[in-house]
Amino acid sequence: MKSATELDRMLESIHRRSYPAYKDLRGEYQFPGYVLGIDHVQGDPFAAPSRVSVRVAKAQAGFAPEMYEKEFKRTALSDFLLRKFGASLNAYTFQAKGSGKSGLIGVSRCGQEVLARTACELADGNLIVRMEIGFPANGRTINSPELRKILFEYLPEAVKKSLYYKNLKADEVRAVLELAEDQQAVRELLRERKMIAFVANGSVLPRQSGVSQKPMKNAVPFVSPASMETELKLPHRGAVRGMGIPAGITLIVGGGYHGKSTLLAALEQGVYNHVAGDGRELVITEDTAVKIRAEDGRAITHVNISPFISDLPNRKDTVDFTTEDASGSTSQAANVVEALRAGAQTLLIDEDTCATNFMVRDELMQEVVSPDSEPITPFILQARSLYEKYGISVILVAGSSGAYFGIADRVLQMDNYKTLDISQRVRECLEKRAGKSGAEKAESRVSVDVIFDRSAKRLVRVGHIDKRHDEIKIKQHGRDSFSIGKDTVELGDVEQLLDFEQTTALAYCLKTLAEQLEGRPQDMEQLVERLWQQLKTRGLASLFPGSYVPVSMAWVRRQEIHACVNRYRGLL
Repeated sequence: MKSATELDRMLESIHRRSYPAYKDLRGEYQFPGYVLGIDHVQGDPFAAPSRVSVRVAKAQAGFAPEMYEKEFKRTALSDFLLRKFGASLNAYTFQAKGSGKSGLIGVSRCGQEVLARTACELADGNLIVRMEIGFPANGRTINSPELRKILFEYLPEAVKKSLYYKNLKADEVRAVLELAEDQQAVRELLRERKMIAFVANGSVLPRQSGVSQKPMKNAVPFVSPASMETELKLPHRGAVRGMGIPAGITLIVGGGYHGKSTLLAALEQGVYNHVAGDGRELVITEDTAVKIRAEDGRAITHVNISPFISDLPNRKDTVDFTTEDASGSTSQAANVVEALRAGAQTLLIDEDTCATNFMVRDELMQEVVSPDSEPITPFILQARSLYEKYGISVILVAGSSGAYFGIADRVLQMDNYKTLDISQRVRECLEKRAGKSGAEKAESRVSVDVIFDRSAKRLVRVGHIDKRHDEIKIKQHGRDSFSIGKDTVELGDVEQLLDFEQTTALAYCLKTLAEQLEGRPQDMEQLVERLWQQLKTRGLASLFPGSYVPVSMAWVRRQEIHACVNRYRGLL
């Protein structure tokens, strides 16, 4: 390892040389209190910025072991430090002048969710922060005095302000960790009490806009209906009251624009913790919950959708169903099966984004079109079995059809963002109706048991993957898609994917799996499980050999890894 003084001399020696001379700087340099790593140098000032890291040893960082001994605390503290570090550096970006990306200083931009990120990792008290820096140049001629400003003035000041415990406000750090402990306590209490979600009274659920996840000002705060109000004793906030949603089938109904989808969206994102001030800090959903929707045009490969669709008129096999262009009903059937095979214990569904014929067939339609002529077994006929046999809960937003009232355990009505429990009124209405609905009279044709048959292996392989220099190339196109080789993976309808860096992580997860699947069939679920265990024990950085991580990634759930692989059109 070289010293900071040696780096200073090297900068002086390459001033005004051609840009490739910057590559001589790669390596590690000991600065007072930390090690600076110049891990990758960009090819020219207009290319993607250089990758730089800061490593602070345990003794210098000064965080007590109890602050990071558990994973949820480690994630919360790393998130806090990254936000602090980014805020410190923001004032300096582009202060160093030059051509192209000269002077850019980029650190991961965290949203409202608290996610583990490769941009800031805390392991055994040792801290590593990764960032991008545009090495300055005039044209394509090195301007090393400007880089010296970044490395010897701006960066040390940001490290000093934000990465040493002694320089942070102790009460801010404590508040972050206490919130994380309270959020973890809610998750544990959900399991103990057999609940699938909790929404604290006073939570702010509406967001500013479709492009901002910050809380809406002057929004109606959430208040639980008295019949569903429960009290949780948390380590720091003490007794907190709010709505506990028990396992089972829950409907959310009400008029348009009254808050049904807003409540469901909060529950969707409740699989992640949120930062203080978000309004949804104590909106917590059990970790495996998956949002289900129709997804016309998606690819499906070797999925058993027979519990929902069978006896197709073209004799297409639905036990081992494959298509390049799924319909609304076949895509939603596949989404349900794939989510359950990926370990989901709760399905979140909004009628507005569903295939109607997949969800329900009313009595009149069954009289006009015989069930024998209809290949679809609607979800309404399987939902009860999924819960009673396998404990799979459903939270469903319904705005136009009352068909699901008959199988619901509870019904919530949203009225101007107020939540009412109308379960008893619904039961009374059902009792007054003569007979049973056609949906209740019909019978499902295929048992849901086949979904959970773990002995049924899902064997897939990957054909030829386009490579450059024997390497699979990844190119990201925003949050919603990326390309791997020549194939594009569309993730816009994977609605619980919230962060650009989560998509990056999925791209490299898929790359890792595709390399193993190339040319030979293997059980996809076993491969994903193996990768998932690797990520849990060694982190996202383990997707790359060595210590150099060329991209910034954010944590993803096992369910999103499955969703990503399932949408890869290279599967055979």
